[in-house]
Amino acid sequence: MKEINKVFYTSVFLFLIALTSTVKAKILSLGNSDAKVTVKVFSSLTCPHCANFHITVFDKLKKDYIDQGLVKFEHHAFPLDLAALNAEVIVRCASSDEKKFQLLDEMYNQQRVWAVGSDINKINDSIKKIGSDLNLSEDNMNSCLESSDAQDNILNQRIEAQKKYKIKSTPTIVVNEKEYTGKVDYEKFKKIIEKNL
Repeated sequence: MKEINKVFYTSVFLFLIALTSTVKAKILSLGNSDAKVTVKVFSSLTCPHCANFHITVFDKLKKDYIDQGLVKFEHHAFPLDLAALNAEVIVRCASSDEKKFQLLDEMYNQQRVWAVGSDINKINDSIKKIGSDLNLSEDNMNSCLESSDAQDNILNQRIEAQKKYKIKSTPTIVVNEKEYTGKVDYEKFKKIIEKNL
């Protein structure tokens, strides 16, 4: 009996390790995993302030710090509506992190085009248009959108983020586990990065 218990607990332990690894792997990240600075952005793809942060800060941050191996950047899905959830699903449909970040860029750049109206079918068509422009197949995107696992993974991420970080609005930006509350301005944001290096 002791041997059976030992095997059972070992199996449960290994399953939990695998589950933890899987959950971590679902976060979109870019940059050196051993960087001194980790920037986490909790955002909804339909949020204009999130798009503004991504468009005005992310590209410069990538060039100056992420590509230099000084900063690890994490995009945490925090969808506020069905349109944002479906856009996140399509982003995760891509096979590589590089392609996922290209999709993320386009979702933010074209937010005013696709994230409008209340007809979710039209919104989905607009989202899929962005995906097909980046060579995602229609079949692949449809199967991603129909996958309850894909949606559940994103929503579970949101629940975990809410529990851990008590998110009140999007974007919520966390630098080395401290919330950044300053203005969305690259020069000011850069000072926080420099302080942590």
